Amino acid sequence: MNRMKITKNFLTLAIAVCVWSTYSMIALASPKEMVGIITVTGQASVNGQSAVSNSSVTSGSTIVTAAGSTAIVNIGALGKIELFENSNLTLKFSEMGITGILSAGKVNVSSAAGVATTITTKDAAVIGDAGQANNFIVEVECSHTHADTLAGLVTMRSGTNDKQVAAGTDAISGNLSQTGCKPCYRPGNTGSFPVAGLGAGALAAILIALAGGVGTAIILGGGGGTITPGGGTTVVSPVR
Repeated sequence: MNRMKITKNFLTLAIAVCVWSTYSMIALASPKEMVGIITVTGQASVNGQSAVSNSSVTSGSTIVTAAGSTAIVNIGALGKIELFENSNLTLKFSEMGITGILSAGKVNVSSAAGVATTITTKDAAVIGDAGQANNFIVEVECSHTHADTLAGLVTMRSGTNDKQVAAGTDAISGNLSQTGCKPCYRPGNTGSFPVAGLGAGALAAILIALAGGVGTAIILGGGGGTITPGGGTTVVSPVR
């Protein structure tokens, strides 16, 4: 009788050990949920709640920055995303890579080599080359999307049209002549300066006309004129 009881207890213990081992292996095999750490300057929100620096951001969160504010989401070895002011980004990430939907504003993306990274806007998808580390900026304007590659290589995909954007270059996707959009000047950019509603030729003609007007004013001034910042010319009479 005691032998049967001992055998039964042994079998029960063995089954318990097997079950515990199985669940432990499943838990270890399951991918850990990744989190990002946010740093806020000014005011920002995560999923509608006010965000504070050093708090966690989970995949699928929507991050919004206020005017004059920025937010940086550090995703460990994957990279980081910086949101400039007045930006709205839904951010997803996993061991497979980083994806984001940028509905407003501008982001600066830094991704490590081997990390697939894509930022999608209303006009295009900007895709980082997973074979190398990348650093690029994506900006959503009223009429178009602008991509600047600072390091690495990205592809701007609009429909079936792909355009490679190497380091130091930029690309535009959208309709620059869209009505109802304010002119878009991009100071500090080494590439183009798109203006909504104006082609490159029209913009060049305006600049030439302005330059010609200044030259005419100097000639008419006879050397005694002063050109004011407002664009007018004050002529000083030689007769006192």
